[in-house]
Order: sequence, then structure tokens, then C-alpha cells
Amino acid sequence: MQRIKKVCVYCASSNKIESKYFEATETVARALVKNNTTVVYGGGANGLMGALADTVLEEKGRIIGIMPHFMKEVEFHHKDVNEFIFTADMHERKKQFMVGVDALITLPGGCGTFEELMEAITLKRLGIFTKPILILNLDGYYDDLLRMLDKAIEEGFLSEKHRPIWTVFTDPAKVIEAIMGSTPWSSDAINFAQV
Repeated sequence: MQRIKKVCVYCASSNKIESKYFEATETVARALVKNNTTVVYGGGANGLMGALADTVLEEKGRIIGIMPHFMKEVEFHHKDVNEFIFTADMHERKKQFMVGVDALITLPGGCGTFEELMEAITLKRLGIFTKPILILNLDGYYDDLLRMLDKAIEEGFLSEKHRPIWTVFTDPAKVIEAIMGSTPWSSDAINFAQV
């Protein structure tokens, strides 16, 4: 089985969400640490980002925060994460999220998480990013987004060939299995990027 050495996790910074999302995040974090996988994330101390970092640190795993300088200045960064990359802006942050990772994992989140996911899907469609993109659809959180992606295929905005760009999973404990079960992707995808 191929080793999953490093993954990026996209997730929420909100503390005003149900406990099930925190529990799922902690489960994902434990599974990644158990697999000896380095975690890259947005560097925050609150919400699911904070839960992710806290759990990785408690389990003695390795976590790297990536955050623009302006966020550090308003004390958004997690003080216990000692590996940080501070970027000039949000665009550079998103680029850094993808450097050297074996997969992207999308947990429930808000507009920032949506934007990161959609940019990753776009880059994979173009063959610029080729690693697995995972979506944790916990209790149907992403049902509407997945329906929108289905509609884009049905209406001809995406091709059926693009459906394997993302992999949906529902059990946070099976994150490694979901990564390993993803359809391989190639930089040749640029050849069928246009519908």
C-alpha cells in the first residue's frame, strides 16, 4: 500500500457548530496520526481547525500551519503549533497548501473551505494538481454541493470524465482508506478539461 506521508485538511474556524463536527475532526486527526501522516492546515486555533491541531498535538503527530501574516497579527494562529509557514496573502496560502501533499481532505466548513475545495477541483480538472481530493460528507453536510456538481455534469458544464476528481466519504475513521481508494489522476487531464 502506498504511504500517505502528508495531507492538507481544509476545515472551519467557527466555534458555533454542532459537537458532531468536532468529534469527526478529532477522529480524522487520530487516523492521520496513527498512519504517521503529517497534517497541513490553515493554522487557526478556533473551530475545527483548533480541534484538528489540538488532537494531532495530543496524539504526538506532526502538524504544519499555513497562514497569511495579517491573520497572525490579529492572533488567529494556534500558539502550540510550532511549525508555521506565514505567507504574504491568501492566494499564496492556498498554493502552499498543495505543496508536497499526497491528498487534500475537505471537512465541513464555510465559504473559505468551499473556496479552497473548488479551486482544488478546478486545478485538478486542468491537470495542475493530481492528488486525491476527499470530501467528508458527514450527515449530508455536502449533499447540496454534490448535487450542484452533479447538475454541472448533467447540464454539460463538466464532463462525466470529471466525476473522479473528488472522492466522497462519510466515515471519518476511514479517511486513509478513502484516500487509497481514490481514482488515480494525471496531468494529461488538461486534454479533456474542456467539455
